[in-house]
Amino acid sequence: MNIHYLDNSATTRVSEAAAQAALGMMRDNFGNPSSLHEVGLNAEKAVERARQTIAGSLGADAKSIFFTSGGTEGNNTVLFGVAEALRRRGNRIIVSAVEHSSVYESAKRLSEQGFDVQYAPVGSDGVVDVETLKALLTEKTILVSVMTVNNETGAIQPIERIARLVHKCSPEAVFHSDAVQAYCKMPLKPKKWGVDVMTVSAHKIHGAKGCGALYIGSGARIEGGRVVPLLYGGEQQRRQRPGTESTPLIAAFSKAVEEADITANGTYIRKLNAYATEQLSELEGIAFNSSEDALPYIINISAEGIRSETMLHHLEKEFGVYVSSSSACSKGKRSYVLTAMGLPDDRVDSSLRISFSKYNTKEDIDALVEGLRDGLATLQKR
Repeated sequence: MNIHYLDNSATTRVSEAAAQAALGMMRDNFGNPSSLHEVGLNAEKAVERARQTIAGSLGADAKSIFFTSGGTEGNNTVLFGVAEALRRRGNRIIVSAVEHSSVYESAKRLSEQGFDVQYAPVGSDGVVDVETLKALLTEKTILVSVMTVNNETGAIQPIERIARLVHKCSPEAVFHSDAVQAYCKMPLKPKKWGVDVMTVSAHKIHGAKGCGALYIGSGARIEGGRVVPLLYGGEQQRRQRPGTESTPLIAAFSKAVEEADITANGTYIRKLNAYATEQLSELEGIAFNSSEDALPYIINISAEGIRSETMLHHLEKEFGVYVSSSSACSKGKRSYVLTAMGLPDDRVDSSLRISFSKYNTKEDIDALVEGLRDGLATLQKR
């Protein structure tokens, strides 16, 4: 049976070039980039070239890029680090109601520690209600975190507008955006937009798992120009993120970014999305949870009356089609993202996320539609 992998928002297949870049660092350029001899200096040069590549993709300066183990570490660093750095200024933290769990759960933990955490609501399209967000901003606000693209629905947030609003109404606050699902899929300009801190990751763009980066702008209103680090014990990366850099993963990350063609890939994915939407619309019992304005890499649907896990395993076992139920990080729990959008429980419990990459084809869509049609006809309704 052929494999039709449509769960690219969970992770992507590492590209051949990225894999070879990692192998080269493991076998040939294997030095510790902190070592002072030539082998170490060669590794350091590779890390700095990668830093330049990531910075260029964000329209940023290389000195503003710090490598991490991925999106979860990056988001935790921002929430806990900014809260600690700015707690003398105030205690209000605002996050959207549809953030990735690494932001959502961190905010919950900060609330338990005495911070005034507020959740900005979203509309039925999954987009933050900017006027309500505005009403939450006060002089005591120290951090606002709104993701660029939602990982379950593909909803695109008006980040530039929100950044302007935050800096106008709460000029001492730091504005952070988790851009993991948006990175290398749409243009990102954090410095130009007024985003102080941005999180990106490698394994959503055909790099390897275990590597990501934080953009920390020089204009971020943080004492000393950095957030309080999560880790201690080394001078690497100006002590913002100490520890020996994973040079193979960083090299793979850089190569994946170099390979990413936002324009060409975007054109192809929009066509694939349009084909999928047309085919899915012909199936009775399919409801769309993603809006027409969502990032085309993600389509969230509900196979009404059939639990997500039941349909998911049917697609996998009988048709070789791989999708997910909400976010991979949720481990099958009911989606708080779709609930925040106002969807009824039965729609939420039957939701499926379909997510594309440049390696997908119409044949993958055809297999998905065939599997859904069969599942809708044969699986027992709840």
